[in-house]
Amino acid sequence: MTLLAWAVAWLLDYWLGDPHHWPHPVRWIGNLISFMQRQIRRCCKSDRALKIGGGVLWLVVVGTTWGVSWGVLHLANQVSVWLGWLVEVWMIYTVLAARCLSDAALEVYRALKDGTIEQSREKLSWIVGRDTSQLQRPQITRAVVETVAENSVDGVIAPLFFLMIGGAPLALAYKAINTLDSMVGYKTEKYRAIGYVSARLDDLANFIPARLSWLLLTLAAFFLRANPRQALLIGWRDRYKHSSPNCAWPEATVAGALGIRLGGPNTYFGERVEKPWMGDERRGIALDDITRTIQLMMLASLQALLLFAALRALAFGTA
Repeated sequence: MTLLAWAVAWLLDYWLGDPHHWPHPVRWIGNLISFMQRQIRRCCKSDRALKIGGGVLWLVVVGTTWGVSWGVLHLANQVSVWLGWLVEVWMIYTVLAARCLSDAALEVYRALKDGTIEQSREKLSWIVGRDTSQLQRPQITRAVVETVAENSVDGVIAPLFFLMIGGAPLALAYKAINTLDSMVGYKTEKYRAIGYVSARLDDLANFIPARLSWLLLTLAAFFLRANPRQALLIGWRDRYKHSSPNCAWPEATVAGALGIRLGGPNTYFGERVEKPWMGDERRGIALDDITRTIQLMMLASLQALLLFAALRALAFGTA
């Protein structure tokens, strides 16, 4: 039943994505983070106090998410095994974001292909934190490829990894960790102190999944007839060419698989950030690299599902 729930949830994400009008735990988690952040900022004024408050924020949000998820699932199973199974499917479905990520990338792809540069910049701004107002088409394309590659970890591989370890409640707790990083884990003056704990613990949570992405994306490159050898070699060679300890693993692997360069300088919140290049520029980046990266991400997510399901079955049986 458990592994069947995984498969059904993965297929639901693949087919439906994240319809905007449907209830979603991440929105509730985001509301909790916003509420807690306001209370902490009222009480904590110094950087030291804000760091401590940020730790409290992390504990409350992650603890509440895990506790409520576990409680709801437990109560549903007490009522009926089938109700518990349906709740588990829904929970797993909500932590997976492959289709949502793919749809967002394709919005930019279509704007680049058939629309204006202004439309492309606007749609890109919905999915990246960098300044998009001056980007040209190759830079926009590169940004989309980087986003899909990087988010293959926290959008699919990492949730499935924590699902394997601790079931749906732990997968949702990971989503809370990731949402905290997305909302407060910035190195800007406003968030540097209060987001310190969230940023560091997000790095820790993604440590193993990011390194697994190197192997999963390389294997996907093999099946999709990209360049698995370069994916493996460049993914390893350029794995530290990012300020994050995790982001370069999937990005460099995709750069190697496609024979392009990713990374380089960008502007975030009005500040220019110098970042090293990843990959070897065997050719210029092309529009179709967006769809090829989506294919790599989707296949890697399926491989992650099969791998973690197999490991779970070996450890706990097929229930």
